[in-house]
Amino acid sequence: MGKGHQDKVAVISGAASGLGEAFAMRLADDGVKIVAVDLKPADKALAHAKAAGREALGVRCDITVPEQVEALAKQVQERFGRCDILVNNAGIYPMKYFEQMSFADWRQVMAVNLDAMFLLASAFVPGMQQRRWGRIVNLSSNTFGMVVEGLVHYVASKGGVIGFTRALATEMGPYGITVNAICPSLTRTPGTLSNPLPGEITTQQFFDAVASLQAIKRVEEPADLVGAVSFLTSDDCAFITGQTLYVDGGLVRGA
Repeated sequence: MGKGHQDKVAVISGAASGLGEAFAMRLADDGVKIVAVDLKPADKALAHAKAAGREALGVRCDITVPEQVEALAKQVQERFGRCDILVNNAGIYPMKYFEQMSFADWRQVMAVNLDAMFLLASAFVPGMQQRRWGRIVNLSSNTFGMVVEGLVHYVASKGGVIGFTRALATEMGPYGITVNAICPSLTRTPGTLSNPLPGEITTQQFFDAVASLQAIKRVEEPADLVGAVSFLTSDDCAFITGQTLYVDGGLVRGA
């Protein structure tokens, strides 16, 4: 169990599958009450939390819509009275080369990957400020530290996440709120396995190519990231803020 996690309340976006599901399950194991937010039901995460003896709430929410985020915050307040931990995990990466990219394509990625972080932080930061304790973890990507084709909108959004993290950490420090970012490598999840790739490369070839460039030459799994989230949301992280942690098997070194 993580230090200081007991009876805290965590809101995790994108918790119906993949990384968000893994984060919700790990935090439940740490003693945290879980709010699993997604467009789809987060049945597995909720079942795991309840089996671990934790209170859990699933909320269907489009986190790019301000009114829906406001409704989410109201539900969390009514059920738990607070949000102590916010894990901004939800994200999309529809691969498309720049010359084929429309402004609608660009805006969709920015809305999910960056705007939603602003909306969720706006909803839950005031309560953290009042209680003078909070942990915010934002999911960025190691693609910001390397050259990747077909992801101009995605890389731009994830660079924005790092900037958002650093700037928000500066303002939240006096309130005892830490804000940090995690940059994974390409991780094996249902989303990445089903995401269409440009050109003729297969999904397995893509995974193998990325893994071959890492210091640890295997495909990253959600389990490789849960420890970082557990640490960054704990009391052990009280003096660490505004940081970007690459959890990518050593693909980006010295960023």
